[in-house]
This record gives sequence, structure tokens and C-alpha cells, in this order.
Amino acid sequence: MSTLTTPGSAVAAGPGASPKPRRKNRSDIRKRVEIVIFVGPALIIFLGFVVLPVVLAAVYSFFNLPAAFQWDMLNGDRFVGIDNYIRAFTTPEFIKSIGNTFIIVILSLVIQGPLSIAIALLLNRKMKGRSIFRLLIFVPYVLAEVIAGIAWRLLLQPNGGVNAMLEAFGLGFLKQNWLADPSIALWTIFLIMTWKYIGFAILLMLAGLQGVPEELSEAAAIDGASWWQIQRYITLPLLGPTIRIWAFLSIIGSLQVFDIVWVTVAPTIRQMATDTMATYMVQQGQFAGQPGYGSAIAVILFVISLVIALIYQRFALRRDLSGAITRGVR
Repeated sequence: MSTLTTPGSAVAAGPGASPKPRRKNRSDIRKRVEIVIFVGPALIIFLGFVVLPVVLAAVYSFFNLPAAFQWDMLNGDRFVGIDNYIRAFTTPEFIKSIGNTFIIVILSLVIQGPLSIAIALLLNRKMKGRSIFRLLIFVPYVLAEVIAGIAWRLLLQPNGGVNAMLEAFGLGFLKQNWLADPSIALWTIFLIMTWKYIGFAILLMLAGLQGVPEELSEAAAIDGASWWQIQRYITLPLLGPTIRIWAFLSIIGSLQVFDIVWVTVAPTIRQMATDTMATYMVQQGQFAGQPGYGSAIAVILFVISLVIALIYQRFALRRDLSGAITRGVR
């Protein structure tokens, strides 16, 4: 005679049978242990190198700290409240650095985006030497920013390679003090950044083009569509997710640009014309001996980047992320 069992009970049939252990509980414990083992180290690193610095910067920004960070939080003379933030938004140099940063952001989207798409469409076509062209375009991106900045600083000297080349081709009237003239220094920096980072944009676009079915283009061509019509009505709409991802990476990268500007331009010209929020932050916090003020700049940069990222994700990336999120799945 068998015994009746109820959900959740572990009573086995037969006389003298002992309850079986619940395997589900063991499986749950094992999964949790695995999660802790695999996620734990990454979480510790994230908390120690991302969250903790942000929190400390926010705390330091409310104090007037000495250069050596030898301070006592209980010392009321060091606490200045929001004075560092007020000072930042009333300082013309910082306001100019915000403007320079957003100029780089806008130029990156308006110029680098269409240019990378055009080059990617060209390199996606069957042609001789296509692999070599792809390699040459991507080479600048793998160079370190410091190496690229120093190389261009030497090339753009008044007697450097760029002016010498212009003179050799009979274009001597175009010779400039590329990095010493405040009126063109920022534009020169942007050209260097375009040379440096456009290879990554082209690589992303080429990867996105691999997901465009050739059958659609062939069917449109059979129906009489021109090459430009195929790109406009088929290729570009299907390339939309890749373009939006690149635009997001470009915006965040441009907001935080530091290396190229810092290495390439002399400090005097940088402070006059090419300072970004990141370079201004380092200059004030590290070299001007004002870590409290520099921490306030860091917090402002963090908040601006976070707000833009959240807004962009909410309105631009929503359609791309909605398909990857499943709700109510068991």
C-alpha cells in the first residue's frame, strides 16, 4: 500500500522509507555559491576602483584641501560646503572648458559619423587591396594616445613635417602654427582625434554591415533601385543600431577626452583655447594644488556624463535594448 504525498513533502512510498533530501535546496545553494565566486572579485574591483573614488571625490569636493591631502574632516576651517561648485560655475576658464568639450562632442557626431559610414560602405564593397586599406585605417586606433599626441606635436611644429610637406607641394600659404595659434588649436586637436579614433568607428560600421542581408540589396537592385537608394532605404536603416551604439561611445569618450589634449598642446595654449573638463580638472586638482576644487570638477563631469548617458539610453537606445530584455520569463 502506497502513501499519499503532498507538494513539498519528502515522504517516500513503502514502509520504513526515510525522507529524501531536497535537491532543489542544494541546487539553489550551489548556484548562489557559484555566483559569489564568479561575481565577487569583479564586484570588489568595481566597488574599489569605481564606486569608492566617486564617493571620495564627492566628499572631498566639500572641503578646501591642502595639496598633500593632509587634512582633518573635523577641522571646520577646511569645510567649505558648495563653495567649490559655485566657484566652478563662476569661473570663465571652466565655462570655456565645458564649451570646448561639447564642441568636440558635436563635431565628433557631425563629422566622424558620416565620414566613418561613407568609408565603411566603400570598404564593404569588393575591391582589390580591401584588407590592406582596412588595416591601415585601423592602425592609428591601436596606438597609445600619448604616442600619437607626441608624434603629432612634432609633425605640427612650425618647422615640422606638415608645414614642410605643404611647402613642397607649393601650398606654403597654408602653413600655420597649428598648435600655438589659439584660434585654430582646438580644430587641430579635433583633426588629430578624428585621425586617431575614426578607425574604431569604421570597424563598428563594417561589423554592422555584415548583418545587412545581401538578398535585400539584390532584390532592390532587380527592382531598379540605384546604389544610393539601396544605401538610403535599406542599408542605413538596418545599420541604425550600430550607429546609435557608436554615437553613445563617441559622446562618452568625447566628454572625457584628456590624453590627446594634454600631451599635444602646450600648457599656456591649452589654458587659453583647448582645455576640456578633464584637462581643467587635472590642472586644478593636481598641479595647481587644489584637490578639493578639482574633486568638485570631477563630480560635475561625472554628473554630466551620467545624465547624458541616461537620457541617451532612455530615448535613443530604448528600441535596441527592449528586444534584449525579457520580463516574466521563468
